[in-house]
Amino acid sequence: MRSPVWIAGGTTEGRKLAHYADHCHIRAYVSVATEYGASLVPDSPFVTVVTGRMDEGEMESFLREQAIAQVIDATHPYATAVTANIRQACRAVGVPYRRIQRRSGNYAEQADCIAVHSVDEAVEVLSHTTGPVFLTTGSKDLDSFAQLPDYAQRLYARILPVRPSLDRALGLGYLPAHIICMQGPFTTELNAAMFRQTGARYVVTKNSGRTGGFQEKLEAARQTGAKVIVIERGE
Repeated sequence: MRSPVWIAGGTTEGRKLAHYADHCHIRAYVSVATEYGASLVPDSPFVTVVTGRMDEGEMESFLREQAIAQVIDATHPYATAVTANIRQACRAVGVPYRRIQRRSGNYAEQADCIAVHSVDEAVEVLSHTTGPVFLTTGSKDLDSFAQLPDYAQRLYARILPVRPSLDRALGLGYLPAHIICMQGPFTTELNAAMFRQTGARYVVTKNSGRTGGFQEKLEAARQTGAKVIVIERGE
């Protein structure tokens, strides 16, 4: 029996690879951070889901214990720390490593886009503006955006429909009426409807590429007249 592969990541690409492994009868471990991510992986005798985060040492142990033949890193483009740990673990154990890298979204020709290089920089830009802000960067950075003096009134947060994300938003003081729990990616039409409903003057997004619905957000912002703050990827 062939040694299994490890597909790291609960992204769209990771789920597609899991379906491919099932279809081709390839033994694979698919790691995801949450139970919700696990629920999206196909139920298959060839695919084993591993739920929870691992540090570098735990990754090394996992690679050895499961006799992993190859690692495919399909984590989110912004999960740079996770990618660094996976690479180092693969080097330490001597397992081949492959990275699935999304193509960055293109917005060079679109007006009303502001490029920043960190969440903190996005917060700084917003601190000099007024009007509703639609956040599409997930729950992890909500505490940073909560540094804005009038964040509870200004910010609308679109997050995953899972209890930890909702509890985090509520615990930080985000208004229940300003929290949208939905799983993407979203169409241009649905994005535009949300931007109009909230009266968004600014949309904050990461450059998550076409797979992550980046272009649809740009087009929806163009249609509704919202400015887009794009948090670019780190080098």
